[in-house]
Amino acid sequence: MSERKYDLVVIGSGPAGESAAMNGSKAGLRVAVIDARSEVGGNCTHQGTIPSKALRHAVHQVMQYNSNPMFRNMSEQKWLSYAQVRLTAQKVIEKQTAMRARFYARNQIDVFFGQARFQDNHTILLELEHNKVETLSATNIVIATGSRPYRPPDVDFSHPLIFDSDTILDLGKTPRNIAIYGAGVIGCEYASIFNGLGAKVDLINPADRLLAFMDDEISDALGYHLRGHGVLIRHNETFKSVEGFDNHVILTLNSGKKIKCEAFMWANGRTGNTDLLNLSAIDLAANQRGQLDVNDQFQTGIENVFAAGDVIGWPSLASAAYDQGRSVSGVISNNGTYRKINNVPTGIYTIPEISTIGQTERELTSKKIPYEVGKAYFKDTARAQITGEETGVLKLLFHRETTELLGIHCFGDQAAEIIHIGQAIMAQRDGANSIRYFLEHTFNYPTMAEAYRVAALNGLNRLF
Repeated sequence: MSERKYDLVVIGSGPAGESAAMNGSKAGLRVAVIDARSEVGGNCTHQGTIPSKALRHAVHQVMQYNSNPMFRNMSEQKWLSYAQVRLTAQKVIEKQTAMRARFYARNQIDVFFGQARFQDNHTILLELEHNKVETLSATNIVIATGSRPYRPPDVDFSHPLIFDSDTILDLGKTPRNIAIYGAGVIGCEYASIFNGLGAKVDLINPADRLLAFMDDEISDALGYHLRGHGVLIRHNETFKSVEGFDNHVILTLNSGKKIKCEAFMWANGRTGNTDLLNLSAIDLAANQRGQLDVNDQFQTGIENVFAAGDVIGWPSLASAAYDQGRSVSGVISNNGTYRKINNVPTGIYTIPEISTIGQTERELTSKKIPYEVGKAYFKDTARAQITGEETGVLKLLFHRETTELLGIHCFGDQAAEIIHIGQAIMAQRDGANSIRYFLEHTFNYPTMAEAYRVAALNGLNRLF
């Protein structure tokens, strides 16, 4: 057994772990990173954000081709199998992994692959292949192990037709029909993907509406769009049992309904990856969802042990995790890079996309804040008419008296890109956050950014 000493040891190489390590190294700390996989990148690169969004992009391209009249004059409709779009995702994963490995080498960060376990709050035991063990001593430790799909004990995930959001990437063929239990972000994204591949989709939602945290109008628009493309959404349904057979799965709901499908995907909840860390050795405990509680500076109950990313829960976004990791090492190194991460845009990669930042109409109404609404429908913009992506709306919520932007909600193609223009204005201070910005500055034409001008005019015309 050998021992190595570091200023900072980061457990996990996803967005939070990577940014914590890079920022720490640039601040002059001696840094090591541990990952349980044999490659860097974490869940984000290998089983979450990157593969699912690559799948989504490939499916969207096929849908665009099949819906474009110009291509119909050239050939019949084309369809890709799930295996084909999965190959596209694999190529992106390989590029991402190689790029991130270069980052660690360039910044002289030691990378270890194995299972990390706490011996005490300054010592990590690293279990390697062939029963080898190394000891890493650290002044500070960051837990950035991410999360994994929650698996209820009464569902047999070893069955070849029963999947979660990680194992669905190993699906061998395109199912003619699939049932997805859970209509949160992951469930809605995969409902779009399989629907785009031509599969019949049953989307089972334990709640009474899709994405209840979203603005109601945007949530309703997604539901309307999915139904219009043949997705059957079942609200207020909870599962009773899942039975796997040779060539199908039977899902029984507590309402008495039964659904027969060629594949079943569980997409209801996630669990923090903390169970193998031996947290009891440092008197640290995760909550019932495997997540760690931290203060505003991402510090756990142990002074020199920090946590960031999905393992601490909300907002469970790769973008936020990256900023959290950077802020953690900013606290540790005191290099001025810490910031509180509390206003994060949400990007949901359904087809079409959804993105939002700020408050919803429901929240503003409950707070009795006098607001007004400005809208721009994609079908009325030249760029959307040119691209054929006419489904969607940009919705601006602003204060009636100050014209301050209070919330931005977008449903449609490139929504996750479009949102950042409004985000930049919302972040301005000293009166510069105003919907009038979009009338006082010229936008390129034709662009989707022009929707901000249209929405601003629509909203301001309501004032009196």
